[in-house]
Amino acid sequence: MTSAENPSDYLLEAAEEQLSAIQMMYETFAEKRPVMLFDIQEQRIYAYPYTEFRKELSVRSQRSLKRQYEQAVHEDRMVVFVRDNERRRLVSFSLDRE
Repeated sequence: MTSAENPSDYLLEAAEEQLSAIQMMYETFAEKRPVMLFDIQEQRIYAYPYTEFRKELSVRSQRSLKRQYEQAVHEDRMVVFVRDNERRRLVSFSLDRE
C-alpha cells in the first residue's frame, strides 16, 4: 500500500522514527498508563493521563480511544497519537512498549 492509498502512513512512519524516545518517555510514567502524543512540527513527545486526554476529544473519538486504549492495556501496548498541525491530522496507533 502506498502513501497515496493510506494517507496515515507518513504519521506511522513519524511515530516509528521516534519510537525509542516515545518508549522511554512512556516508561517514565508507565504506572499511569499514559496516552502518548508526538507532535511532528514541534518534534516533541508528550505523555497525558488517559482520562484528561480523552475529555479533549469528540464523543465519537472518545469511544474509539476507549476501545483502543482498553485493547492496548490488555496487550501491554501503548496508544500513541501523532499530530500534524499543518495538515490538520491527528491519528492514533497502538505500538509496542518495548
